[in-house]
Amino acid sequence: MTETLEHPVTVSDRAAKRIARIVANEPEGTALRVSVEGGGCSGLQYKYDLVTEREDDDLVIEKNGIAVLIDSVSLQYMTGSEIDFVDDLIGQSFQITNPNAVAGCGCGTSFTI
Repeated sequence: MTETLEHPVTVSDRAAKRIARIVANEPEGTALRVSVEGGGCSGLQYKYDLVTEREDDDLVIEKNGIAVLIDSVSLQYMTGSEIDFVDDLIGQSFQITNPNAVAGCGCGTSFTI
């Protein structure tokens, strides 16, 4: 699956810059895979991995020279979301604003649909 003009998930400029810094020292073609799996305080949680292989059903979001991959199962939970990177007094982290989540945890990585 490739990205279209109407992106089911977006990546902020801040997130793209941070991903570029992370993959700069990784092998050529490394991408950030974002997935949803069972677990966490609220029932579902986001998982972040650096990968060099893409699956046939991946949504590929390319922005400013980086790639973010989301598998089709995770995409059903993430449609309409924005992946951002936040650097504040509490710390640095990727944060996902997900309009499908009805509840979340203070950790920012766990949610309920």
